[in-house]
Amino acid sequence: MRYEKGRKDTSRRRIIDVAIERFRTDGIAGSGLATIMKDAGLTNGAFYPHFPSKADLVRETLSDALSKQAVWLREVLDEGGLDGVIDFYLSPEHRDNPGLGCASAALLPELARQPEETRGMYAEQSRILVLLLAEALPADVEAREDVAYAFFATLIGTLQLARAVNNEVSGRILQAGKNALRALAGLTHSPAFCA
Repeated sequence: MRYEKGRKDTSRRRIIDVAIERFRTDGIAGSGLATIMKDAGLTNGAFYPHFPSKADLVRETLSDALSKQAVWLREVLDEGGLDGVIDFYLSPEHRDNPGLGCASAALLPELARQPEETRGMYAEQSRILVLLLAEALPADVEAREDVAYAFFATLIGTLQLARAVNNEVSGRILQAGKNALRALAGLTHSPAFCA
């Protein structure tokens, strides 16, 4: 049976979109291929013409998510600078919607256990995000890339911690993270991290 042109690309795109949302929500280990394929509206047998293994799916979905995050980051930096990134990334909405949010915050512990090829791809693509942050830092910040790595890590760690606790403490963690990031980036001059 012949299918219309582009159907394979459409199916592959659907698998990637469903898989990254599942991985962000349920984790990589907690997301079975049968569930992903069912959610994509496809049979289990339709998986292997697109991806040789789940590890390949993980790498491709993560690469896709990081590419989209780089586009998002450029847009937010253009519109609101680092303050815009801080306010959106450490918002209750982002905290409460991991399936639609940052793949790094949702998946880092599991990524450390992925094959070298996946970890290498993550290192390269996350560095693009870090370099975008480094460019956005105030002109007087020294060791820009190092500060940007600390900024990136603080964003992710703050969000992960805020997701792990109840909402009252979670809100305090988000605010403390915002204050610390503004101080780290030189956006405030208060050593006490005042809001």
